[in-house]
This record gives sequence, structure tokens and C-alpha cells, in this order.
Amino acid sequence: MMIEKRSPLKTVLIYIMLIALTVITLLPLVWMLSASFKLSTEVFTFPIRWIPEKFHWENYVTIWQKIPLGIFTFNSFKLSIIITLIQLVTSSFAAYGFSKCKFPGRNGLFLAYIATIAIPWQVYMLPQYIMMQKLHLIDTHLSIILLQSFTAFGVFLLRQFYISIPDELLEAARIDGLSEYGTFARIVLPLTKPAMATLTIMSFVTVWNDYMGPMIYFNSERTKTIQLGIRMFIGQYSAEYGLIMATSVMAIIPVLVVFLAFQRFFVEGIASSGLKG
Repeated sequence: MMIEKRSPLKTVLIYIMLIALTVITLLPLVWMLSASFKLSTEVFTFPIRWIPEKFHWENYVTIWQKIPLGIFTFNSFKLSIIITLIQLVTSSFAAYGFSKCKFPGRNGLFLAYIATIAIPWQVYMLPQYIMMQKLHLIDTHLSIILLQSFTAFGVFLLRQFYISIPDELLEAARIDGLSEYGTFARIVLPLTKPAMATLTIMSFVTVWNDYMGPMIYFNSERTKTIQLGIRMFIGQYSAEYGLIMATSVMAIIPVLVVFLAFQRFFVEGIASSGLKG
């Protein structure tokens, strides 16, 4: 079988295009980072000074004094970690059942569950709020935790990965005396680290960046998240652009750390989840 070789010119053009797209994507983030070290009067100077003449590190100290950013950050970490862990457990169990356990109506139930992805959140936003209100869970973290403990996309992602695991491997484990839970824990989970890492990144980033949910359910400062804190900061200090950019940088750092920690599994997980359908 002849393998067509790519011409050097074509390869160079592809790399140039990818580098250009990368620069365009990262440019706003670089500007935000640069602005976070400037005084508010220096943020919108033209031409743009990408490297500040003087780095104002005190911006990162001041933002903690202006608003209770520590509480907001803690709440975001709390919700993101708890919800991500719960979603990993619920999605992995559901995906295993839909892919490796045979029972009547399995495929129909799976299609019905996955179809919920197509329903806009705005459709059931009000019924959810009424339900949480009747349970007296408004302005509590438990409301968001309960509402986001299950993710149809996570189940779909893991199921597609589980399908690629040979059934013969699981049958051999059952013959050796492993229970269904033992087979799941000792055979399936170790083989699905890329998919689990992918879901971890997606779940953590989604919960961390969520703005509408906390805005609807959280009223007091003790329950608000960092995204609401940024909005509060903008409302109170709308002209302090340097401080606003510093607060935004602080909100991005945890997401960046989580992605870098799991990024080596991310591409593999996305690719493997589509091997077999």
C-alpha cells in the first residue's frame, strides 16, 4: 500500500496556520495577564504595552481585600470537586450498565437518557427552581450539587469508551470468581483512565465556570462562587480595570492547573471514546 508523502511546503503552511491560530487564541489571555499588573489608567493605552513598565504586584493583594474572594474561591473549589467526583461515580456506573450489562430495554433507555442533552436548560430551569424551593434548598450548595450530580454527556462519553473493552476480558474475570462490582473496579476502571481524565476536566471546568446556576440559587455572600465574585467586583469597582483583570486571572488558574494535570490523557480519551459505537 502506497503512503502519500506530504510535501514540505504543505507541511510548513499547515504549521504556520496552526501557529497563527494559537497566537490569535492566546492573545486575549496574554493581554488580560499583562493588564492585571498595570494601573487602571495604563490598561487601555495605545499602542498596547504588552510588558508593563512597572509591575504592580499589589493588584493581587488588593483584590483579596476589596471583596471576600477567599470565601468565593473556597466555594468554587468545594462545588467543583464534589460535583466532579459524584459525576465520575454516577457516569461510570451508568456507562458500565449501558455498555456491558444486558437487560430488557437497555438501548431504548440509553437513547432516552442521552436525548436529554438536546433539551435546553432554559426549558426546565423554572421547574428545577420550584422543586429546590419546596425542598428549602435555595441559597445552599446542596441545591447545585443535587442538580448537577448526573450528566448525560458523561455517560455517553464513558459508554463509548467501555464499548471498546473486549467482552471476553470481562467474561474471563467473572469465570475467575470476580463479582460484577469487582470486575468493574479491578478490570474496567484501570483501563478507562483516559476517559475518566477527560470527564474530570470537562466536569471541573463546567462547574467552575458556571455563572447562571449560582446566580439563580445563591443569594448570600457565604454561598457565592468566584464567578459571582467577579461580577460583584465589576459592579462595585467598574473603573478598576487592573484589579478586574487580576481577579479574572485568579479565576483561570485552577482551570489551567487541572487541564495541565490531565492533559496527557485528554486527547487519548477523546479519540478512544469514538473507536466503536
